[in-house]
Amino acid sequence: MIIPYGRQSIDDTDISAVVSALKSDLLTQGPKVAEFEKSFAEYVQAKYAVAVSNGTAALHLCALALGVNTTTRVITTPITFVASANCILYCGGSIELCDINAGTGLMDIIKLEEMLASKPVGYYKGIVAVDFAGYPIDLEKMKALAEKYLCWIIEDACHSPGAYFTDSVGNKQLCGNGVFADLAVFSFHPVKHIATGEGGMITTNDENLYKKLLSLRTHGITRDPEMMTTSEGGWYYQMLELGYNYRIPDMLCALGITQLSKAAAGIKRRLAIAERYDEAFGGNEHITQLTPNGTNDLLKQGTLHAHHLYVIKVADRKGLYNHLRSNGVYAQIHYIPIHTMPFYRNSGFTDIVMPEAEAYYTGCISLPMFPALTDDEQEYVISKVVEFVENGHR
Repeated sequence: MIIPYGRQSIDDTDISAVVSALKSDLLTQGPKVAEFEKSFAEYVQAKYAVAVSNGTAALHLCALALGVNTTTRVITTPITFVASANCILYCGGSIELCDINAGTGLMDIIKLEEMLASKPVGYYKGIVAVDFAGYPIDLEKMKALAEKYLCWIIEDACHSPGAYFTDSVGNKQLCGNGVFADLAVFSFHPVKHIATGEGGMITTNDENLYKKLLSLRTHGITRDPEMMTTSEGGWYYQMLELGYNYRIPDMLCALGITQLSKAAAGIKRRLAIAERYDEAFGGNEHITQLTPNGTNDLLKQGTLHAHHLYVIKVADRKGLYNHLRSNGVYAQIHYIPIHTMPFYRNSGFTDIVMPEAEAYYTGCISLPMFPALTDDEQEYVISKVVEFVENGHR
């Protein structure tokens, strides 16, 4: 038996949609791209969506669209995939890190305010906020800080499609809806909620940013006569700015459309899996859950955790990792703190200390979490975790 930490769910409707796209006249830049964008924008309740080749490309385009350059300083969290920081470096900007809240794994907004207040207004230009593991960060509070200190916000929502928090006036705010963040990004990697193999999406409510993203996605080229300086005929196009080939094929968007239609059911199943883990580990003194108040308690408080990951913390993390692996459970570690990476160490992060992030990393382990995980498989995972910690390996 092999149980991975994450796995895509592909059925006959997905396969049929992809086959149909393969048989169509257009494999790329066809009608399925716009259809997927429209459906996804509706799903997260944003005005605009731009489909791209992957989540990292989405982050890069966001940084470009917001004008990141060599004078731009941006804050992000150390507990995220490196792309959340790398996207700023791609554009010549610089990254600084804000430590996490130990109870959630999210960027600590109190520490963020301290960082912003320690410098003149405008010193930092932006914040890359991450909905880590599927837990939506409170963007309402972050937006208030961003406005005070003249920062834009990119929401890295790659873990959180379908998640939401409730704002101060009782409104449900879906991740990626553009109410508080300037731009949001999503990933469609196979282990994510919506799988297209590779793929990503950017959402926004800003029409100017939307148009900028469309240009940057396709080499900075336009065929729109109103945007060109001249036109020589129907074949003519102009490159107006330096862009990239970050397009996504029609066949992947066809898959994205069918996957999106099952997203609500996928979230429901993830919540059921999380609830069972909560019950199994809640009273165990040797296991700390990343969100100790539990999935159902969060829902009662008006927050839906999308559970891309289910993270626990134990004293002997390496031992548990090896024990699970030897028993066919391929748990994973999310994430190695960014500032400990050799590239970042060699780029001026030598003396950076993030106490909460580093403490989190020493104990964290992500257990299997995906809709196709069966009850029997989950019980097996639970039994192997409990077996390890209760036999003195803590």
